[in-house]
Amino acid sequence: MAVDGTKWPDPAEWAGKIYSAGWRESEGGTRQVIEPATGHALAEVGVASPADVARAGARAALAAGDWAAAAPSDRAEVLLRACAALREHSDTFRDWIVRESAGVPAKGDYEITAALTQLTHAVGLASLPQGEVLAPQAPGGTSLAWRVPLGVVGVINPWNAPLLFAMRALAPALALGNTVLLKPDPLTPVSGGVLVARLFEDAGLPDAVLHVLPGGAETGQAVAADPHVAMVAFTGSTEAGRAVARVAGEGLKRVSLELGGKNALVVLEDADVEAAALAGAVSTFGYQGQACVAAGRHLVHADLAEAYTDALVGHARAMRVGDPRVEGVSVGPVISEQQAARIERIVDESVAVGARVLTGGRRDGLFYPPTVLDHVGRAMPAFTEEIFGPVAPVIPFHSEAEAVEIANDTAYGLTAAVHSGSVPRATAVAEQLRTGMVHINDVSAKDAANAPFGGMGISGNGSRIGGTASLEQFTQWRWMTAPGPVPGSLTGQ
Repeated sequence: MAVDGTKWPDPAEWAGKIYSAGWRESEGGTRQVIEPATGHALAEVGVASPADVARAGARAALAAGDWAAAAPSDRAEVLLRACAALREHSDTFRDWIVRESAGVPAKGDYEITAALTQLTHAVGLASLPQGEVLAPQAPGGTSLAWRVPLGVVGVINPWNAPLLFAMRALAPALALGNTVLLKPDPLTPVSGGVLVARLFEDAGLPDAVLHVLPGGAETGQAVAADPHVAMVAFTGSTEAGRAVARVAGEGLKRVSLELGGKNALVVLEDADVEAAALAGAVSTFGYQGQACVAAGRHLVHADLAEAYTDALVGHARAMRVGDPRVEGVSVGPVISEQQAARIERIVDESVAVGARVLTGGRRDGLFYPPTVLDHVGRAMPAFTEEIFGPVAPVIPFHSEAEAVEIANDTAYGLTAAVHSGSVPRATAVAEQLRTGMVHINDVSAKDAANAPFGGMGISGNGSRIGGTASLEQFTQWRWMTAPGPVPGSLTGQ
């Protein structure tokens, strides 16, 4: 039975299996899916072994030609039917996201809405212009360049937004004619894998175009190394991203890495303190701070630091911590004991060298309360490390130049936010920040299907997914010339 009590998807079809040209027993055994809030087992999924991945890669390569040759309108129609199926089964998706990833229901709703947006935007990609007519080198000749699918794309997905991040790569890859090996995180294999497979089954995606291969690092390495895979789209930690890049680099594959962040929320002295503190609370405490775009440093002008910190502490203390299924709870557990221990270490080590806890700072199992720190020095772990938890280090500054210097004092460069009563002033500061994204008088954690999403520094490898940037990521150029007109071409007579 599904988590929400419905019969979709029927566990008799998928329990203990992987999806590769139908539901199949795996060679890698099975794995239980555990609910972080309760420790209860929710389901059992198959684990894809390297041999399973190899067979899936071969099947995907065989299916790639027909899928690439399909009319763009036919590929778009599959995505539209997937949208309809996602709307129909949104309650099931929400329940699995809440119980599997420990997000509150609003987080589940956000993922569903964002996934629908990714799908509908990808529908448009299928019919965008795919090429150019170039000036020929000789009179009367033909010179054409057009984009062709890469072939098989490997998508390695994280646990913190399993549905959204699956769709962010999967939807444009499919729309542009690629087949896909999707490896969901072992902590969220249902909402980030099983449900996605069933969704596209219902949408009529041709057999072997999508393969869902749950598993851990060994499975991910097999996907990255598979000779049939032309590109790997990875979202996750910088450390894991480096490992994926090393494996994929051996095969000279294209790699898109969307990695971690140590993002700054900058509050200038003319900012609306209450509005900035609310944005700061949402940016750091939302989904327990478990987002690459979360605010990891709050840089506040010294004149406003006390008022801002007081307001931020007020927001933190007002947030109820508990089982995300319980009404009124806004902060659930973090995803695992490993993650809880990491947050605890970073806070404790920072406090040991002078940081001060203003609220929170002590966990109860996997439940870590919203925490505010001040007296944070730039050599402390709370400043230098990505916490990936609901911890807000507050650091004062005295000038715009100092704020920019502190914000850029990190190897990361994903996103930032700048708050000011003057949008031109905030924009001038934002333009000096070494980040791939920046938002004015808003949260640091934003996402849009039509925007090129990605970071600088160790937050990524300069690649972007979203909007027309997906065209560049999931296709490659082919150039053709002929000494005369080509029948059927734009230059033919």
